[in-house]
Parts: sequence; C-alpha cells; structure tokens
Amino acid sequence: MIPQLKSIKPRPVRKVRIISLNVDVISLEDSILEVMDWGMSYTPSYVCFANVHMLVEAHRNLTFRRQVNNASMVLADGTPIVKSCYWMYGKTQERKAGMDFMPVILKAANESRASVFLYGSSEKVLEKMVERIRQEYPLINICGQISPPFREMTAHEQDAHIRQINFSGANLVLVSLGCPKQEKWMADHSKRINAVLLGLGGAFSVFAGIRKRAPGWMQNSGLEWLYRLFQEPGRMFKRYLYTNTYFIFLLARKMINR
Repeated sequence: MIPQLKSIKPRPVRKVRIISLNVDVISLEDSILEVMDWGMSYTPSYVCFANVHMLVEAHRNLTFRRQVNNASMVLADGTPIVKSCYWMYGKTQERKAGMDFMPVILKAANESRASVFLYGSSEKVLEKMVERIRQEYPLINICGQISPPFREMTAHEQDAHIRQINFSGANLVLVSLGCPKQEKWMADHSKRINAVLLGLGGAFSVFAGIRKRAPGWMQNSGLEWLYRLFQEPGRMFKRYLYTNTYFIFLLARKMINR
C-alpha cells in the first residue's frame, strides 16, 4: 500500500546565505530528529549536503542553485562552509559531512525500525552496504535498492523507479548519484516520492569499505579534499584547482563588500 502523501511541516527560518546557497544553521541532533520526523510521516522532502563544489556549481548555474535552495534542508558538509557561517554571520556551526551523517541516521532508523531504500552507486557497493547495515543495524528494513544506469534515463524508467520506491514503503531513501546529478534528481522527483531523500554521494563507497576516508586530523583541519586528491588525482585535480580557488575569490569578494 502506498503511504498517504503529506506536505512538509512549516518551521522557523534558520538559514544563512553563503554566497549562493541558503545553509541551515542547526545542530546535528536536531537535523537527525527533523529528518526522522519527515521520514516516519512519509513526508516528501530532500536534504542536500553543501560543500565547496556544490556551492560553486550553484553560483554558476541558476537552475541548480534553485534546486539546492528549494531543498527541505541544506546542511554544511565542507569545513569551508562551516567556517564561512562564522566569518560572515558569527554562527558557530558543526560540520555535517554525509560520511558522518550516514551512520548517525542509520542508528536513528534502527531505533525507529524504519524502512530504508538505497538508490545509486554500483551493484557491488550496494551489496556491501546491505551486508553492513544488516550486521550493524539489524532492526532496519532494507526495503529495496536500485543501481540506475549511468546514461540518461527515459521518463518510463524514472517513473518505474519512483513507483518501486513508493510501493516499498520507504521512510528514508539514501541517494548516491554524485553532485550535481543527485541534487537535480531529488529536486525533480521529491514531490512524487513519499519519503525523505538524502543526497549522500561518496558516503556510499566509504560506508561500503570500497574507499578509505581521510584520517581524523585531516578531516578536522579541513584537508579531506587533499586526501581525496591523492586517491583520485586524475579526476579531482581540475575540480579542486578550479573550485577551491574560485570559492576563495567569491568569499573574499563577499567579505569585502560586507
């Protein structure tokens, strides 16, 4: 049976503008409680995890900017976003990286005996994720998984996936399609899916044990991007060279104007 469609509950404005994105100022605990509330009430909603790459993409692309800013919640994933909240508004904000958020939300889902759907990544990654979830969070109902093709999907395929997610009775849909593809997918389909969508990207492969995460000291120093650069220099060099430099320029210009 398909759960009844519900609307997102109104809540106080708590966002700050970081160049092009409206980021929620909220504690990790409160964000988990709110996401679980949406999920357990089958409320169509989606959550984005903002880092420098996403911010620069949003600055350059108005449509993508609207898609992210229309999210039910935008959390500060990258350390530069967290520090910008303080430099620009004096708001102390804890980092909520998707890789850290995933085990915490799964713990909450386990306690609530929630149904979780996995969408994205490869079959290999999904299989390893299912294995780990069943071992560490045995009360979660893994109600389905889809590894969509890398090519552009047809409308018929998209509709079939949405029907499968809705009929599964999922409370939470964990999404890993990579930025900006996953944010676009969530924005385009959220209103038709009776669950909360979480754009977790690379957290899937880390959780599955396919890719290692940076040591704690690099995470705390805001150098996790450098560790990823060492892992995938061919793919990440151009992105980080451009996005990090451009972000510094945009932030400096904004601070000077303020």
